[in-house]
Amino acid sequence: MRSWYPRRTTLRLSALGAAAVAALMVLTGCASLPESSAPQALGTINRQPTSDGPPPPIGGRDPDLLLRDFLQATADPTNRHLAARQYMTPSASSQWDDTAGTLIVDRADTLRESRSGDKATYVIRAHKVGELAADGAYRAIDAPLENKIEMTKVDGEWRIDELPDGVVMEQTAFAKSYRRYVLYFVDPTGTTVVPDLRWISVAKNQLAQRLLSLLAEGAQPTLASVVRNELAAPVTLRGPITKPNNDDNDVGVGLGGVRIDFAGAAGLSPRDKELLAGQVVLTLAGAEILGPYMLLADGKPFDDRFAANGWSVADVEQLSPAVYARNQIGLHALRNGSLVQVTDGGMITPPGYFGAVNNLQSVALSPDGQLVAAVADAGRPPPEPPRTLMVGSYGGNAFPVAEGAAISRPSWNADGTAAWAVIDGERVIRAVNDRATGNVSVQDVDISALVASAQGLRLPITELRVSRTGVRVALIADGKVYMAVVERRPDGKYTLTSPIQLALTLSTRAVSLSWLTADTIVIAREGNVDPLTTVSIDGSQPTPQISQNLTAPVRVVSASPEAEYVGDSRAVLQLQYSDQTSDRFWREVPGLNGDNSVPVLPG
Repeated sequence: MRSWYPRRTTLRLSALGAAAVAALMVLTGCASLPESSAPQALGTINRQPTSDGPPPPIGGRDPDLLLRDFLQATADPTNRHLAARQYMTPSASSQWDDTAGTLIVDRADTLRESRSGDKATYVIRAHKVGELAADGAYRAIDAPLENKIEMTKVDGEWRIDELPDGVVMEQTAFAKSYRRYVLYFVDPTGTTVVPDLRWISVAKNQLAQRLLSLLAEGAQPTLASVVRNELAAPVTLRGPITKPNNDDNDVGVGLGGVRIDFAGAAGLSPRDKELLAGQVVLTLAGAEILGPYMLLADGKPFDDRFAANGWSVADVEQLSPAVYARNQIGLHALRNGSLVQVTDGGMITPPGYFGAVNNLQSVALSPDGQLVAAVADAGRPPPEPPRTLMVGSYGGNAFPVAEGAAISRPSWNADGTAAWAVIDGERVIRAVNDRATGNVSVQDVDISALVASAQGLRLPITELRVSRTGVRVALIADGKVYMAVVERRPDGKYTLTSPIQLALTLSTRAVSLSWLTADTIVIAREGNVDPLTTVSIDGSQPTPQISQNLTAPVRVVSASPEAEYVGDSRAVLQLQYSDQTSDRFWREVPGLNGDNSVPVLPG
């Protein structure tokens, strides 16, 4: 048997829905259960044997049509891909290893190479768009696939007699069978949770058990070294997840909800219990598994405050990355080289350096609005560096911290401790601010792992945006979009590792990007065809955004979960929803006309 799969397997998809973080706030309602029902394990409910199984192959199909049906059936992983094995001879089914990897393909063609009597050879040619790992993690790819399939007739029906190991499924079939879910792990500071995306095909009544099993297995290898997992040894799941009844003698939460018992959790500190609750509740709520959530430590409630009614999303909301993504300071803009605040009453120029000068090229505000980092045109003649990175307080003074021929738009950490920038396309720095003293020190960030990566990242880096959790960066290098992981070494220095290329199918160069949510970025690119695209942090779901009212080129994009702004060739525009039609369109921001204005959001 041949196998065409590389060892690392993940995937990309073009259009699938995902639960937004904001939707978590409505998932604390209860579902009605009969009062006399006993607790039942989620994942074991309604698991009694049934005569129903996957539909058999259509009779009398020509071999090319049978192959197309087969590529649809492979999207059902139930019982070791039983649906797909029905299209094989007994010999092929017994030898086929469906665990060797999973490829997602587009534009699959079935081409006849030979056919004689009861034998036929076909070639499947397709375009690979992604790979899926056994744990549901995926990686976007962009490559051709060509695979030979031997077929024979069995009792008058064509069946596959020889095929490579591993699963190949069409993108359309994948979209019907699989759904994107988000696992949450704790960031290094223990203040928020970090998303880890997985794609799963599982029955609804088995979903909770599957998600928590994946959570217990830990984050993906590229992320595992920089996040914490409270659902790790010595903490384990103690028995199955159950739906509690409404018996006063039972440990229940009233109507609805889930009951989860953790062995080894009794010894956790109150804070670690809260972090574990945050991981579990936000993961389940994002998957539309309704609370309240009765969390037990060796049979006893995690916290007496939630013993009667269980935990809700509101109880762990402060850990959600959506909290850190909220824009607390409103819209600002860079206009004619100066920083301005955009209000309903017009433009307000802040006092101090950043409002007084007119030579700023780009600006970044810390999330709390207290600090500013900006790139200024120093006006120095060659060979002196023409750009200077300035850091200072909002409404106060500023001082230079770095120089270069080119400096990227700065980006602040979520806690406002450091502004990141790229000097001359190849030197990444952190301008670290000591709020107690006002001193700023510059630290170099090690990017050697990016340059040496098999992903083929090529300099220069022209844009770098730190995620609001501080664990990832999105960047543009040589016009291509990448995601990388931020690691802090034992010596306190930082390094960027594990790059993956996103948006592989973009036909023009990327020029700007911004974090939209904790797991989605928005990309601006050259040209007037689909100048804006959103994509998930794993490369899945690349989706062109509406371009109505935009005038190419789009120069800058700045986004938050509440709003998106761009600077195009004539103005700053905001993405709007029409109350009457719910159509999305871009609308000019009053007072920010011309190509000398760009939007500025915190981050």
